[in-house]
Amino acid sequence: MEIERILVITAHPDDVDFGAGGTVRQWTRSGIEVSYCVCTDGDAGGADRDVPRSEIPRIRRAEQRAAGAALGVTDIHFLGYKDGDLQVTQDLRRDISRVIRQVKPQRVLMQSPERNWDRIYSSHPDHLAAGEAAICSVYPDARNPFAHPTLLDDEGLDAWSVNEVWVMGAPDSNHYEDVTEMLPEKLAALQLHESQTAHMEDLEGRVRAWMSATAIEAGFAPEALAESFRVINTA
Repeated sequence: MEIERILVITAHPDDVDFGAGGTVRQWTRSGIEVSYCVCTDGDAGGADRDVPRSEIPRIRRAEQRAAGAALGVTDIHFLGYKDGDLQVTQDLRRDISRVIRQVKPQRVLMQSPERNWDRIYSSHPDHLAAGEAAICSVYPDARNPFAHPTLLDDEGLDAWSVNEVWVMGAPDSNHYEDVTEMLPEKLAALQLHESQTAHMEDLEGRVRAWMSATAIEAGFAPEALAESFRVINTA
């Protein structure tokens, strides 16, 4: 199956950069068009208490745009839901389905709707909700012309079927990407999320440790760095 367009669906700005930044960069380098759909503005994030809460959405959108550009991604859709209170509603499913019909991806990269007890930080409640809403939007919503009828009747967005889903943070990965050479660009993207990472001690060391453990799990060569996914056929 030839992949021309990929849509990444996440709960927060920076989720994709932590979970799959290296893989995204490999895709864009190969000529694939990658788009992001970010459900919330991450307005509950940030470490500096002197920054007004009202400024956080603007800051985090700007950071995600900059980080996306660093990885070759410029098409970013922000849905504007409230951070920390993401729910699997019909409205969220409709809004994600809208982006799927606009982008027409052959592949969707999403977060896991299943809690991973070995990697609890990947199982933020918003991540779980974003994952569940994303898979509901892939199947059955986006491909059903009669689901969310205003998308077709009022906006002219016809049904679209996604052929394949990649899940990051899944408790049962079945696919691994060797992204050793992408580490500098992944780190550069993460550093552009300054509100989230500037206070972290040894960000590179943390990221290397996570990715090295994943590479060992995959059986890759020593010193390799990897990202893991659950790949599902949704054609």
